[in-house]
Amino acid sequence: MEETYTVMKEAEPFYFPGNEIGVLVQHGFTGTTHSVRELGQYLAACGFTVYGPRLKGHGTHYKEMETTSYQDWVASAEAGYMMLQEKCSQIFVVGLSMGGTLALHLAHRYPETKGMVLINAALEIPDMEQVTDWEEPRFLEAIGSDIKADGVQELSYEKVPLQSFKEIVKLMALTKEKVPAVSCPAKILVSKEDHVVPPSNSQFIYDDLSSSDKKLIELEDSYHVATLDNDKDRIQRETEEFIRRLT
Repeated sequence: MEETYTVMKEAEPFYFPGNEIGVLVQHGFTGTTHSVRELGQYLAACGFTVYGPRLKGHGTHYKEMETTSYQDWVASAEAGYMMLQEKCSQIFVVGLSMGGTLALHLAHRYPETKGMVLINAALEIPDMEQVTDWEEPRFLEAIGSDIKADGVQELSYEKVPLQSFKEIVKLMALTKEKVPAVSCPAKILVSKEDHVVPPSNSQFIYDDLSSSDKKLIELEDSYHVATLDNDKDRIQRETEEFIRRLT
C-alpha cells in the first residue's frame, strides 16, 4: 500500500488575492513555503496578488521527496504560474535557492514574464554534483537552516534523499544552459557568505543574462536562507521596489 504523508504545519501553499500584478514566490530544495511566507505576506500587503506553491514532494516527509523528480518540481512551479496568469495581467517570478532556479526556468519558458527576483539562486553546486555517482547511502544529512541570525530555524527536511540530489543537479544543469536566452528584467540578491550555494552562481547569472535591465546586490549579513535572515527586510523592500518600478 502506498504511504500517504500529511503536509507539515507552515509548509502549506499560500495565496493572497490582490491587484492585477501577480507574484509567484518559490521556496528551495528540501525547504518549504515557511522560508518565503514572510516575503509573500509583505508583497501581499503592498497590494499584489501573491502565490507561494508547495513544490511536489516538499513539506511532508523526505521519503515522499525521494519519489519525485525535477520534472515534478517544474510542474509545481508552472501550475502556480498558470494560476496567476488566469487572475493577473502581469507576472513576476521570485525564488530562493532552487526556487530561483525555477524562476529562471519560468522566465525562459514564458518570455512575457515581467521580471524576476532571484535570491541565492542555484545553478551549480560542486558538493551536490560529487554525490551523483553514488549508489548509497539512501539518505544524506540535511542542508537546511543555513541562517546567520540567532535562534531562527528554517522548516525543512532533516534528511535528503540521494536520488533527490541527482534530480536537482539535472535541473540546475538544464537551467544553466537557458540563462543566456532569458531577457526579462532581473534583480539578483546574493549572500556574501553562503554555505549551500556558492555566491559565484549569482555572478554567473548576472553575467550571462541577456537582459539589459539587471542588477546584482550583495547581502552582507545573511547566509543561504536570506529570506529568514538578517537581510530579510531589505529583500522585501528591494523586491517591492523592483516590481513597482516595472509596473
